[in-house]
Amino acid sequence: MKLISFLIFGSRWLQLPLYLGLAAVQVIYVFVFLNELVHLAFEMSDLNEQTIMLLVLGLIDIVMISNLLIMVVVGGYETFVSRLGIDNHPDKPEWLGKVNAGVLKVKLSMAIIGISSIHLLSTFIEASMIGQPDSVITSEAVMWQTIIHATFILSAIGIAYVDRMSHVET
Repeated sequence: MKLISFLIFGSRWLQLPLYLGLAAVQVIYVFVFLNELVHLAFEMSDLNEQTIMLLVLGLIDIVMISNLLIMVVVGGYETFVSRLGIDNHPDKPEWLGKVNAGVLKVKLSMAIIGISSIHLLSTFIEASMIGQPDSVITSEAVMWQTIIHATFILSAIGIAYVDRMSHVET
């Protein structure tokens, strides 16, 4: 019985390759960000304000996705695999000491809403092109993105509510 408990408890280490893989994705996002930044820097004189704004929103989107990755990798590892042992480190994120599965879900849902907001803002900026021959955006796409964004918001409210209720009972 003790062996089974040890094996089950030790199985949490199977998540380590997953977190390391997500950390590797961070490297990919750094290259994507730098590529987009160079593109913006070298072609800004040929771009109109709307295109520059969309490129900047793309950069912000990359940063927000990268932040989401950090929350998942660092918070998930600390919550589900093992303590990081950085309690006295001056750069330790404030939120890390307060992370549990519920808090992590709320933080992740808020990050997803932020990312969705950037995409929706980009869509709204491009919405002025609806009906033009080279437009790839449609009013139906705007509607569905708005519905999906609202669903993310409602889901986050629900997750936060459930998390809050679980703390009230204890």
